[in-house]
Amino acid sequence: MEKLVTSKDFPSADGFIYLNAANISLVYQGAIDALVDWYKDTALHGSNNFDEVAEVNTFEDLRQATAQMLNANPEDIAVGSSATELLSSLAWAVLPGAKTNVVSTKIVFPSTVYPWRRVGSHSGCEIRLAESAGDFVNEDDIIDLIDQNTAVVSISHVEYSNGQCFDLDKLSAAAHEKGALLVVDATQSMGAIPIDVAETAVDALVSGSYKWLCAPMGAAVMYLAPELQSDLEPGLVGFRSHNNMWDLEAGRLDYPDTAKKFEFSTMAYGCAIALARSMEFINSIGVDRVFAHNRDLADHLSEGLRSQGATIISDPDKGYQSSIVSAALSGMDSSKAIKQLKEAGVYVSSRADSIRFSPHLYNHRGDIDNVLDHMKRTFGKNN
Repeated sequence: MEKLVTSKDFPSADGFIYLNAANISLVYQGAIDALVDWYKDTALHGSNNFDEVAEVNTFEDLRQATAQMLNANPEDIAVGSSATELLSSLAWAVLPGAKTNVVSTKIVFPSTVYPWRRVGSHSGCEIRLAESAGDFVNEDDIIDLIDQNTAVVSISHVEYSNGQCFDLDKLSAAAHEKGALLVVDATQSMGAIPIDVAETAVDALVSGSYKWLCAPMGAAVMYLAPELQSDLEPGLVGFRSHNNMWDLEAGRLDYPDTAKKFEFSTMAYGCAIALARSMEFINSIGVDRVFAHNRDLADHLSEGLRSQGATIISDPDKGYQSSIVSAALSGMDSSKAIKQLKEAGVYVSSRADSIRFSPHLYNHRGDIDNVLDHMKRTFGKNN
């Protein structure tokens, strides 16, 4: 399969083999340039160029790019500093009360549950976590926890530790049948797996910037379904929360009737501008093409690792449709293997006592072949 990007887009990708997008992605050069330009301009000129009008409009490009990626409307998009920040504000806005429950999984990244647990300690809401078997969660076990008292089902679209990808249509139907909201953390999928909120009834979706979206840390986006936008009151508010942010009157607070009400404060605006550039770049390629490219690399890697005796935990037949490949090497400590790979210029992570590989659009089959060859020569001697 041909490369999706050039060396100009990701200059460092030719200097080492980076299979670690599920941790921190390499950043698109256009995003780096935008970030540097913004910081340089504000450092040298203050608000001469980044004036009140510019600050009001800072997020417009990012809302447009996010809406395009999710098949939503720009009015449905809010921008924040992190996915956790946006999710926390949403959790207080929903404020599930006593005798209600929030459903998730035991292997979910903690930040997907912690905001609801914090709200629950205040309101008396119960947190229910589906059990896992071998780091795999059966979707039916999640659905079995949903009842008429469930307020929210909060899940990661893709589990960070092993790449399991949940069926959002199935979980959405199950949640809505009981009157619950489906809230999705897409930090491990957005930009790498197609998501269409017009087709899949997701009530809210958040994503950070620094994984599959190939942007710097410090920015995040949230999709909020139109029917929720006028009713919810954000948990976090500030001067941007008012419908006219520069109408600086402390005696009132009138929210916009859109997702913008969840944008509340100043932030590292350059990070949001950089995220817009990166998402525009990914949109120009097409997330469907990125997904096909990444799956080809993941399948090629899995096949090669199996031929070397590795156990592939992230089996696509069990629902692992992301490009995260979690593998255990026979007779080899994963931390030792990761250290040896790093010494050879191959960067991966350790999760759940296995090696987590996560190729992305800047990788190609040559990277995978080089990794497999290195592992065969190095670890074959050790086994």
